[in-house]
Amino acid sequence: MVLNKVTEHLIALKSVRKSYQQPNGQEIVILENINLELRPGEIVALLGPSGSGKSTLMRIVAGLISPSKGEVLYHERPLVGLNPGVAIVFQSFALYPWLSVLENVELGLKAKGEPLESRRQKALKMIDIIGLDGFENAYPKELSGGMRQRVGFARALAVEPELLCMDEPFSALDVLTAENLRFELLDLWLERRIPTKAVLIVTHGIEEAVIMADRIIVLGRNPGRIRADLPVTLPHYRDRKHPSFQALVDRVYTIITNPDLDKIDTPATPSVQAATPQARYQSLPAVRIGSIAGLLELLEDRQEKDLYRLAQELQLEVDDILPIVEAAKLMDFVELAEGDISLKPIAQEFINGGIDERKQIVRAQLLTHIRLVQQIYRLLEAKQNQRIPEELVLDILETHFSPKEAEQQLETVVDWGRYAEIYGYDEPSGQIFLEQAVVSH
Repeated sequence: MVLNKVTEHLIALKSVRKSYQQPNGQEIVILENINLELRPGEIVALLGPSGSGKSTLMRIVAGLISPSKGEVLYHERPLVGLNPGVAIVFQSFALYPWLSVLENVELGLKAKGEPLESRRQKALKMIDIIGLDGFENAYPKELSGGMRQRVGFARALAVEPELLCMDEPFSALDVLTAENLRFELLDLWLERRIPTKAVLIVTHGIEEAVIMADRIIVLGRNPGRIRADLPVTLPHYRDRKHPSFQALVDRVYTIITNPDLDKIDTPATPSVQAATPQARYQSLPAVRIGSIAGLLELLEDRQEKDLYRLAQELQLEVDDILPIVEAAKLMDFVELAEGDISLKPIAQEFINGGIDERKQIVRAQLLTHIRLVQQIYRLLEAKQNQRIPEELVLDILETHFSPKEAEQQLETVVDWGRYAEIYGYDEPSGQIFLEQAVVSH
């Protein structure tokens, strides 16, 4: 069964930008030039790497935070404050432990000023629909993770929202419970047993997006922007093994793993936005060299190069495998083409080398391809005592990243440089110092 689509939008974001001012005056842009329509009769999945602003975008739609620029329209009118047509299901269940299931489900209705008898009736009806009948008087501590999330769904749906927003609603659950709840929710949607007109789901699972969504919005990062708006025309229920399903998953993987593409070729949809034209400061994924080495060794002599199937085999979501792949690509160990990953000759040298040879190869790759390593090395060379305080590096980073992200970038670049013996780090003094073994480049 396919829900009838209409062209009128529930919510529209027009040239939305979200940024924050840092104490040093630097503006950190989270989202840039977001143009998005959410229409009745469809499930839309927001997909992208960590740091792409998925949850921020959802909160702007819900009116929990306002855009720095641009506007949000709800039924063609500018949205001011909370969106009255939106309810949210959170990843962390967000239940009050001292309230029963029934009382938790009633909360939204109570906040809207619904009379006691009416809200009790609506809450009980939704408890029944969502499969919680018999647990009305139970408390959250008595429930499993899947049952707690059902309470979250019932509470959100009881207020009869036009748009149901879900922020990674299945990620805190075990695989089987998540799969069961995902398809039960899909059943309710396709059978029109829930009152909501549209669904917006934030997810880091490509398969989850392809299983559930009618459209997949792929976000890029630094700053967050829409890179592709992909229609999903496969009928429900979708077979993971079907070639069309796997082809779409491969396509999404190709887009996500090629963040530097200026344009995504999606002829079937006009709503595709180019990447931000200005050059961005290189962002380092928070992974260790050991993880990169593990990936390279796994790819050696491997016939299957498809990144999606590799992730399936390793039981990794995109947010788990993508940073490792990204780091290997930054160091020029691998190349990506159409969702396939393959080793470059230098990676084979790394695999065949001993510990010292591997360090030398990583050292050369870092000093050739990683901008921050190059900057730190030049700063150290310029100092007579060949030492610099970590605050100096943080000052550089905080012109491009938030303070928290700058700290993470520093931790990563120190870890990579120490492995390659380019520079050392003295934690008590917070000093980075030049290793004498490094040959000048």
